[in-house]
Amino acid sequence: MKELSLKSTIYSADFSELTDQERELIEQAKASTYNSYAPYSHFHVGAALLLKNGVIVPGCNQENAAFPAGICAERSALFAAGAQYPDQPVLMLAIAVRNSKGEFLAEPASPCGPCRQVLIETETRFKHPVRILLYGTDHTYVMDGIKELMPLSFTQI
Repeated sequence: MKELSLKSTIYSADFSELTDQERELIEQAKASTYNSYAPYSHFHVGAALLLKNGVIVPGCNQENAAFPAGICAERSALFAAGAQYPDQPVLMLAIAVRNSKGEFLAEPASPCGPCRQVLIETETRFKHPVRILLYGTDHTYVMDGIKELMPLSFTQI
């Protein structure tokens, strides 16, 4: 048996180290948390993605008593972009989370498995990695594609 080592590169940046465009996208994701409907988890997630044409598409989680009928912030933004701008690649995605006290998390939250899979499909579809910004008040994780979070991925295309 051979050992297989996989390497991921994830940067930890102070908010001030980010570009203006990255900071703006994070601010949009933070604003989207206020549109979240999370009466069960009290975990308010906001997302904002930047398309190649310059359009920013927001998303937020929407919960439902009939689990899993709700949708995550990342997928709501990605699916809205696909419905409105089907030919536009996603260049960047920012995610922010507020807790039950209404405070943004100090540590960044990472996308769930289904959201990671949708990001893989998005990157595969457009043959372009999506820069991902996971916001936390202490620092922001920055990665150049979902494969940094999920190096072994499932695709059929």
